[in-house]
Amino acid sequence: MSHGDFTAKPEWLALPLEAWQDTRDTLHMWTQIVGKVRLALSPRINHWWEVPLYVNARGLTTSAIPYKRGVFEIEFDFLAHNLVIQTSEGSTATIPLRPRSVADFYKEFMAALASLGIEVRIWTMPCELPNPIAFDQDTRHASYDPEYVSRFWRILVMVNTIFEEFRSRFIGKNSPVHFFWGSFDLAVTRFSGRRAPPREGADSITLEAYSHEVISAGFWPGGGDIKGAAFYAYASPEPAGYAEAAVRPGKAFYHPQMKEFFLMYDDVRTDPSPRTALLEFLQSTYEAGANLANWDRVELERTA
Repeated sequence: MSHGDFTAKPEWLALPLEAWQDTRDTLHMWTQIVGKVRLALSPRINHWWEVPLYVNARGLTTSAIPYKRGVFEIEFDFLAHNLVIQTSEGSTATIPLRPRSVADFYKEFMAALASLGIEVRIWTMPCELPNPIAFDQDTRHASYDPEYVSRFWRILVMVNTIFEEFRSRFIGKNSPVHFFWGSFDLAVTRFSGRRAPPREGADSITLEAYSHEVISAGFWPGGGDIKGAAFYAYASPEPAGYAEAAVRPGKAFYHPQMKEFFLMYDDVRTDPSPRTALLEFLQSTYEAGANLANWDRVELERTA
């Protein structure tokens, strides 16, 4: 199947991790490079919400980023397989997405920004992964399979839509549905409105991210103990009894080391109603956390 062969009806495509692991790892580094530019030039927003990327009609985008001449936007176009940089002055730079090293991508990308008058310096060490290699020295990651990148994005499109539906049920403080390039996952987070106790030994990033009580859910392509793409949900701080809570659907499980509930993507994909199964997981894990932590659900949830 080529990346353009899609029927009119959305399809929950297979995404076996082993089939695109090298591509996933390379694309992860590319999104970190782009994301760090957004981080460097954007005003700091609560809980690092100036950091993520967003799903759009062609791939993933930074949204508008300020610079001295106006704003610019960086888009991973997973239909044409290009990285596109556009400025409010009307200038554009395009970098083909193809098998190439992270070091090569970094060099061309930074040169493209400079050619558009965008001055920025970023920390070249990747975040949130073991044994990082500086972007300008990384010749190890150099894979790009357009079919699997397209599959991943098509899945993100469907998941993003369902996450937005779930988000709409909550009228309290609620994050956007956003793609974090550090952890390489799509996430949406609800807040009780109450401050959380500081995490012991937490760094400045974690202290900011979890300054308030949250229940968060997301989609992740997998890794480590989780051998494939999966949906996750967690409460922070985790209330007593959360790990033992009965959640739906029946194939969801709690991982005691990661302290999260998981529902494997393949169990959603093969369900007679994937949308229903995913919404059940999102709602039941939220309800378990909110009830056990005594959230004021009447004030926080939409009733009509």
